Amino acid sequence: MSTENKDDEILGKAYDSRLMKRLLGFVKPYKKYVFLAIFLNIVVAALGPFRPYLTKIAIDDYIFKQDFDGLFLITALLFGSLVFQSMIQYVLTYATQFLGQKTILDLRKKLFEHTQKLAVSFYDKTPIGRTVTRVTNDVESLNELFSSGIIMVFSDIFIILWILGFMFFIDWRLSLVTLSVLPLLIYGTFLFRKKVRETYRDVRLYLARLNSYMQEHVTGMHIVQLFGKEKEELKSFAKINGDHRDSNVRSIFYYAIFFPAVELISALAVALIVWYGGGEVIQSSISLGVLFAFIQYTEMFFRPIRDLSDKYNIMQTAMASSERIFKLLDDDTFIKNPDNPVPLNQVQGKVEFKDVSFSYNQEDYVLKNISFSINPGETVAIVGATGAGKTSIINILTRFYDIQKGTIKLDGHDIRQLDKRELRKKIAVVLQDVFLFFGTIRSNIGMNNPEITEEKIIESAKFVGADRFIQELPLKYDEPVKERGATLSVGQKQLISFARALSHNPQILILDEATSSVDTETEKMIQDAIEKLLKGRTAIVIAHRLSTIQKADKILVMHKGEIKESGTHQELLQQRGLYYRLYQLQYKDQEVVTPN
Repeated sequence: MSTENKDDEILGKAYDSRLMKRLLGFVKPYKKYVFLAIFLNIVVAALGPFRPYLTKIAIDDYIFKQDFDGLFLITALLFGSLVFQSMIQYVLTYATQFLGQKTILDLRKKLFEHTQKLAVSFYDKTPIGRTVTRVTNDVESLNELFSSGIIMVFSDIFIILWILGFMFFIDWRLSLVTLSVLPLLIYGTFLFRKKVRETYRDVRLYLARLNSYMQEHVTGMHIVQLFGKEKEELKSFAKINGDHRDSNVRSIFYYAIFFPAVELISALAVALIVWYGGGEVIQSSISLGVLFAFIQYTEMFFRPIRDLSDKYNIMQTAMASSERIFKLLDDDTFIKNPDNPVPLNQVQGKVEFKDVSFSYNQEDYVLKNISFSINPGETVAIVGATGAGKTSIINILTRFYDIQKGTIKLDGHDIRQLDKRELRKKIAVVLQDVFLFFGTIRSNIGMNNPEITEEKIIESAKFVGADRFIQELPLKYDEPVKERGATLSVGQKQLISFARALSHNPQILILDEATSSVDTETEKMIQDAIEKLLKGRTAIVIAHRLSTIQKADKILVMHKGEIKESGTHQELLQQRGLYYRLYQLQYKDQEVVTPN
């Protein structure tokens, strides 16, 4: 079983005081609505049991005595209590739903804020679907708890207490007769909770597997279709879906038994009241109105007990969801900011690596004793085979990860002493796999930064040549961008990413295979823009195409996490080492000429 499925299988206790205390922390800002809801619950809970008492008075004091005026008055009072209860119920429902929505809003914001602070290493080991589920499904489970769980539990308890109060006030003997069936009800409820808990665990487990399977196969749908695996994958999905259905059916089975059983126990209680109370009426020990009221009370008494069983499931779901949510909130996989960061004012762009070693897992070092420096305005290219450690240099320079050994400096300051947010503002990265957000071309270039004006966005797009294709779009800069830029070509997305980098006016520019996925014509256009873009900026260029880096001030050749060679293009060719062999592989059909 995968880690994700194990995590989603967490069922937790039906009630966990530790978790509830933390949940109530999100309710605290809205405690006035909680107190209002509890007060209204007490009032609403009293109005229901008050009506059978009025019915008793109507029968004993007015119907038997043929007092039509009194009967009209008591009928009007009954109707008025219903209207008043409806009004109070409206305010109560609004208050509880408002409380739930405000609390959930705050919790979602807290979760999203936390996920933004988590280090990239957290997402390396955590499936995306799990994190999305925490912020969506699990939070929605808590919505039901806040809106109709915690507060409405009070309602059911108050109703039971008011009913018992009225019953014992009217006749304690009939009250004990009514309560004589409680042992049966308590045993049935205990058994129901145990069985439902087991089936609920299965439902959650298979639902997690469904979500995981769907996410994986929708993301890789083109591979499924390419290899013609639709039928096989459908069979696998049908198996998981069938298991989910069966576990739900088992859950429904227990519900189908429990609720009729409660009705049967309720009917048994009514039968006992009719039998015992009827005998008392015949002997004139109690009035007919008392008997009639107790029949109503008995039917009312079991309704909140059934509701409490539903609330138990809501509570259990919420506890399981909150456990997973707080597990995410408690994750402290952060890149720590210094307590007193060194201020970054005018950045010159001098970058220094000194004896830097780095590992993603604290054991296998992907970078070993890396040392080099880049002077302000210089362009340094990094080449090497896949896995040589080129991208890792970018990751540690931007502090997506922290190094284990050595020092990285920017303008003489250790980057660990800088505010990471300010550091990243000075660096722009253009990746091979461009990520565009759902929105418009304008929002993807400016990233909704209020400091980047409309003029700056257009100027940047023109500078890199993106304006040419943007002007041909129906809505130009307001053209919608679908998820991950699905409606744009690879070259168009790359040009937008260049415009985005330029619009933020970085002092340090990093290009990671930025032109490897575009056609020759687009590459030439980008290369022209890059030459202008690099002027006056420190640049690090990672490239497979050696033709794109021949003008670099310095080229670093990496192999298995180490810098093996360093120099200009011509100097490295003269050395006839790793760079020379890489150059030969790319231009094997051409004669490699080295200067004398």
